[in-house]
Parts: sequence; structure tokens; C-alpha cells
Amino acid sequence: MFKTLRNDIDVVFEQDPAARSKIEVIFTYSGLHAIWAHRFAHFLWKKRLFFLARFISQVSRFITGIEIHPGAVIGQRLFIDHGMGVVIGETCEIGDNVTIYQGVTLGGTGKEKGKRHPTIEDNVLIASGAKVLGSMKIGKNSRIGAGSVVLNEVPPNSTVVGIPGRVVMQDGVKIRRDLDHINLPDPVADKFKELEAEINRLKDELAKLKQP
Repeated sequence: MFKTLRNDIDVVFEQDPAARSKIEVIFTYSGLHAIWAHRFAHFLWKKRLFFLARFISQVSRFITGIEIHPGAVIGQRLFIDHGMGVVIGETCEIGDNVTIYQGVTLGGTGKEKGKRHPTIEDNVLIASGAKVLGSMKIGKNSRIGAGSVVLNEVPPNSTVVGIPGRVVMQDGVKIRRDLDHINLPDPVADKFKELEAEINRLKDELAKLKQP
């Protein structure tokens, strides 16, 4: 238990350059508070003390703005940065060394029974505002771009962007798990650029036809 708590603190220093001291991290990082509250609530959940577990998770939600169902399984060294608006569902499973930014939802579609939330494997980064919905797996070492909506399984070593989320990079380029989560490919923007170029070409042709 103490090793787990120490790992939760250490990963903050590795991922957040703004962290200055352990005292600051312990007392001011809401993501860390939410994870520690969840670890206690999950312990109670496994003891079938469901009401007490839910009560603790709701108090944590009120204080931190992060909602983690006590039934969710969370591995070592989860880092929730900023965290406001993060939602993690009951049957969600999160591996080791995962990074989650604010506004992320790991939820269900409302249709399934049983396992209805995603499984996030090791070394995954999920950027701000992304939604991962349904009982599917996000493979190891993958990155989910900001604002993406992921409804299908993601292979390992992949980069996913867009609505709905599409794999735009896999295996060919080494996927780094770092904080540079804004410089990801954007297939929607690329398509708009193609359409803009086509419109400009048609305008040029039309202008030539109008010439006497």
C-alpha cells in the first residue's frame, strides 16, 4: 500500500513540470486526492461495503471534480492532470503508467450490461476532453487526441484523433508518452485543406472561362 501511494506521488513529478515539492503535491493536487480516495473506496467495494464506498466516491467528486466509480480497477502510477470533469465508470479497468487530462470520460454507451466500460492498457495517454465509450480495449502505448470520441477498439502503439476517433498512426513511428498532446495529426483539418485547394482550383478555372 505504501509503495502504491509513493508511486502515485512520484508519477506527478515525472509528468508535471510545475510540481515543486512532495508537500505541495500531497496537499494541492486534486488528481492525486481523487486517486487516493478511490483506492480506499475500491477497497471497501471489494469488501461489499457498497454504500460506504459510493459515499466516499461522491465526497471525493464534490471536493475534486473528478468522478471515479469505486468499482473501477486502477493500476499503478495513474496521473490525472488538472482533472476537473474526469469521469471513470464502474467496470473500467486502467493499467499502469496511464495519463488522463481534464474532461476525459471513460464511460459506457448505456446499452450494455456487465462489462460496459473501456479497458485502458499500460502507458496510454488520453488528452483533454476525449471520450472513450463502451466495452473495448485501448492498446498499450497508445495516445488519444484531445476532443476525440472513441467507440471502437484501438490497437497497441496507435494515435487516435477525430469524431469518431480514427487511428492515424500505428507502429511506424515510435509513440512517445509525454505531455505534448496537442501536436497530433488532424484528419478533419487535412480534409478541409484538400477541399479548400479544390475550391481555389475551380475558381481559377472559372475565372479563365470568363475571360474574353
